[in-house]
Amino acid sequence: MTDPLDALHTPVEPVAPDPIFAARLRERLRRALLRPTGDPMSAQVTATAARSAAPERRLVATLHSLNSYLCVDDARRALDWYAEAFGARWRGEPIVMEDGRIGHAELAVGDSVLMLADEWPELDLLGPTARGGPSQSLYLRVPDVDATFDRAVELGARPVRPVTDYDFGRNGVIIDPFGHRWMITMPPVSAVPRHGDIGYASLWTPDIVRATDFYGTVLEWSFAPGSGHQGRQVEGLPHQHIGLWGGEERRTLHLAVAVSDIHDTIHRIRAAGGEAGEPTDEPYGLASMCVDDQGLPFSLYQPPTGDLAVPDETVTPVPAPGEIAHVTLQVPDTVRARAFYSTALGWEFSPGTVPDGWRVHNHGTEVRPVTGLHGGFGEAAAVPTFTVADISTAITRVRDHGGTAADPEDRPYGRTTQCTDNQGTPFWLAQL
Repeated sequence: MTDPLDALHTPVEPVAPDPIFAARLRERLRRALLRPTGDPMSAQVTATAARSAAPERRLVATLHSLNSYLCVDDARRALDWYAEAFGARWRGEPIVMEDGRIGHAELAVGDSVLMLADEWPELDLLGPTARGGPSQSLYLRVPDVDATFDRAVELGARPVRPVTDYDFGRNGVIIDPFGHRWMITMPPVSAVPRHGDIGYASLWTPDIVRATDFYGTVLEWSFAPGSGHQGRQVEGLPHQHIGLWGGEERRTLHLAVAVSDIHDTIHRIRAAGGEAGEPTDEPYGLASMCVDDQGLPFSLYQPPTGDLAVPDETVTPVPAPGEIAHVTLQVPDTVRARAFYSTALGWEFSPGTVPDGWRVHNHGTEVRPVTGLHGGFGEAAAVPTFTVADISTAITRVRDHGGTAADPEDRPYGRTTQCTDNQGTPFWLAQL
């Protein structure tokens, strides 16, 4: 007789879940995990957020498949020098041998670990100076090669090759006080967006004529015709693509997010509770008009050739006067917003410097242009911060042309002021 439970012994064959179901389940789990529950947990999260809101984001230093282990002629001095010159951080306490020499020490440099020890002639372990010069180069990748190079030279390093631009990036070479050769480098500057970056921004406004007059004066923009009679393109900006679009009562900065696969992203948006139209073929690629799950409109575009920047292989140029330095997404609920955009675009979030404020990250670095999330607003909107060369002059122009501008305030990154244009559209100005 056949055992009726034989079916239970059949080998289990995994089946890939429906992608829409998986995305919806992921979004529900994100909301549940992000939603604070209970006063004690909320208080702990607030304290942790306050500690994490330092201006510099700390990377987790780990050992990789290949790591550097240096022999130096004065390990104690080397530990201090690398900390001051390269921003390294001690990783535990050094191991000190009976004769006082450091047998092992570790420093965190960015996301990597640098190990070092004093010389041990009895083991034929000597630094480059004792051997007559370096036999290798250490490749150090930094956000600002000029500043790091200059600081190292000021602290006693010998410049070997000045900082210069190359096809593969900008770099310079030094010999540190212990004889080691360092190639200090940064990736090439590029305005090409990555997947999840903002590739185009259009300021929505009720009256396009009044808007062109106002922003043409305040930001010294010049314009070319847009894709329709209500559109204008800003000309002459070196790094960003910005426009104006009239006939809109909704006062917001409309963001066009670059994506590598528009069809997949549309599925994710819909699964996360947003709206996404079917893609249309435009001169700049495939495009889709979207709305997030709290009513904020935005769009997607996939370049015709699919060419997007590779994460970590380029750095973002500093915004020029008239360009966007920062975008703030003002939303009713940041928990919902974080769940939506992490599901739809792969964005990541870290605590900001204001209550219920969040920095937005893409591929481990900040979204380009720099973007933040701020909660507690009745209606969702994206608010830009424009860079100006002289904030006092720009404030005068705003007020003289029917807008409002608060007195400027000093911030760690520059001077800023909160404004509205002559049609009530909010924006900020910043002199960086």
